Amino acid sequence: MPIKPRVLAVDDEERNLRLMEAMLLPLGYEFFRAQSGEEALDIVRETPPDVVLLDIMMPGVNGFEVARRLKANEETRIIPIIMVTALKELDDRVKALDAGADDFLTKPVEKVELKARVASSLKIKAYNDHMRSHQRDLEVNQRNLEAHQKDLEEEIACRTKELKKAYERVKDASLDTIHRLSRAAEYKDEHTGDHIQRMSRYSVAIAREIGLGQKILDSILYAAPMHDIGKIGIPDRILLKPRRLEPEEWEIMKRHTVIGAQILQGSDVGYIKLAEVIAMTHHERWDGNGYPTGLCEKQIPLVGRISAVADVFDALTSRRPYKEPISVQDSFAIIAEGRGLRFDPYVVDAFFAAKTEILSIKEKFPDSSPSLFVEMVGLPNC
Repeated sequence: MPIKPRVLAVDDEERNLRLMEAMLLPLGYEFFRAQSGEEALDIVRETPPDVVLLDIMMPGVNGFEVARRLKANEETRIIPIIMVTALKELDDRVKALDAGADDFLTKPVEKVELKARVASSLKIKAYNDHMRSHQRDLEVNQRNLEAHQKDLEEEIACRTKELKKAYERVKDASLDTIHRLSRAAEYKDEHTGDHIQRMSRYSVAIAREIGLGQKILDSILYAAPMHDIGKIGIPDRILLKPRRLEPEEWEIMKRHTVIGAQILQGSDVGYIKLAEVIAMTHHERWDGNGYPTGLCEKQIPLVGRISAVADVFDALTSRRPYKEPISVQDSFAIIAEGRGLRFDPYVVDAFFAAKTEILSIKEKFPDSSPSLFVEMVGLPNC
């Protein structure tokens, strides 16, 4: 039998509790009452609810203090708190937010609004519960990191061998085939297939503005989608981690450049040779602070400098599991700030000269399919 969502209502007036109970019980929730802040905290300790409807003005421990205590406790901080109050002053609402309130309901409570707010908060609680469980799994995997290294090396060697054989069979393949192979890595990551469509075309637009010939432009269009192919050798616990990586995890993540180059090396096909260079150098920086080898300025191959700008711009303007997209205007500003530091000044100038084409590409290839991470947690593709 499914577990009923638990709702705790806290109010020092019995009639308010009866009213909320009458509105919510028909929805199949398990309803708890508390007429003081102290009683509410006791109930939370004994039977943690999934959402708290919390009055502010109560004798003794008021709603502000109850919210502060719940949010200060690691075990209860993810419980959504809806403040139910007659207070309408902005200062009171700011104080409630500072205390940890997640939402507000104004007395007298409307039935439709109450049902909607509770349902929304329960969705947030379910998501937070999933993320906490996922985080615990990641922490277990991290503690076993050293034990996984040997398996990782063997997996990389096996996949490298398999992918080398695959690339030997695509000498005469179409661009569609290149995209489908590149998605073998993208499906493990947070990207969709639209990322490689945009990034490769941004690279071509920049290269065209620089003045490179059609033959090299065609090669870049085929090669750039494989820039992150090395992520196929990065463990999911690192690649899909929805928060900042630990230093040792970041060192493993950075290896995707070397892994990608290893996968692609040794081919006699021109665009695969070019893809090897891009895979190895698209995270190098003009100032020498990039990876994997710390090349600087024109030590970095031109295609690596071009793909670096294209990849960063798309990353900035795209949604990822760990961040929301940045506006196009702010993303352009960040690229401009990196001129002569992170990026080749000449390539940045070409990027802005191709601005109209860049925006056209972004509009033509919007993110249209859910990422692996979104599908895994069951969130809407928003």
